[in-house]
Amino acid sequence: MNKVFGSASEALADIVKDGQTLAVGGFGLCGIPEALIAALRDTGAKNLTAISNNAGVDGFGLGQLLETRQIKKMISSYVGENKEFERQYLAGELELEFTPQGTLAEKLRAGGCGIPAFFTKTGVGTIVAEGKEIREFDGEKYVMERSLVADIALVKAWKADKAGNLIYRGTARNFNPMCAMAGKVTVVEVEEIVENGAFEPADVHTPSIYVHRIVLNKNPEKRIEQRTVTQA
Repeated sequence: MNKVFGSASEALADIVKDGQTLAVGGFGLCGIPEALIAALRDTGAKNLTAISNNAGVDGFGLGQLLETRQIKKMISSYVGENKEFERQYLAGELELEFTPQGTLAEKLRAGGCGIPAFFTKTGVGTIVAEGKEIREFDGEKYVMERSLVADIALVKAWKADKAGNLIYRGTARNFNPMCAMAGKVTVVEVEEIVENGAFEPADVHTPSIYVHRIVLNKNPEKRIEQRTVTQA
């Protein structure tokens, strides 16, 4: 099966629909699938639920889809620097399921492993646990969290071979491996595609079985969310 597509738009054209749930990798603007997010915006799909640590910034990353009102719900751990995200939530225009960061990562990982739910101490005694099952283990209380599975996962990796084995670079690894696992269809944006066999097996971060489509983006913009420099 040929997993390499000519463009981000081509890779999404026949799979994106209104009302879907999408898992999107990245942390802030680090490791976000820039081209795939822009292509998703251009599909015009609406009433989307986005699972992502945050929603980029105003006008970039998932922030673009907030501005076009294509996202109806965010499942996130951080509102971050996105003022439109904050405004829509406070105005009641956007549903938001706040999820502790580690719990969000585990929800995606568990979903990718076929585990429907798990117990964690994080959130016990707070609004995070409201309406959820609480169980005691070894004298400690734990809250049950349901795992997450997305209709489509949009992932950014550094390199892929043609089979879809992935290598991430530095902190861009963040949520991307878990999102890749959790997608029923996983579409990956990479900076380089190599021949099968070019990777040492031990170097592969995400195996090809999780990857369905690959898009090459040689020169991503890679914006910096906040730049801090010292005085000369």
